[in-house]
Amino acid sequence: MCRNIRQLHNFEPPTTDDEVREAALQFVRKVSGSTKPSKANTEAFERAIDEIAAATRRMLDELVTNAPPKSRELEAIKGRARHEKRMEREVRIRTADV
Repeated sequence: MCRNIRQLHNFEPPTTDDEVREAALQFVRKVSGSTKPSKANTEAFERAIDEIAAATRRMLDELVTNAPPKSRELEAIKGRARHEKRMEREVRIRTADV
């Protein structure tokens, strides 16, 4: 999965429409292979973002869980730790070849 798309379910405070749209934008960019569409493709690109955002919002609103809500701050800390571990592994791999 694209690392820029973050989990949006079960947070306190709840996920905003801006967060949902940003995830939809990242998805469309990944699938299309383009960060900015040409003028000829702008309408299709924007429509896809709107449709994916709407479907994502519906899904998030319908999901149920018994788990306690997650903290964005705590999840960000965990994400940074995973990133640091990944970078350490990359450095070890690259320096082992030297």
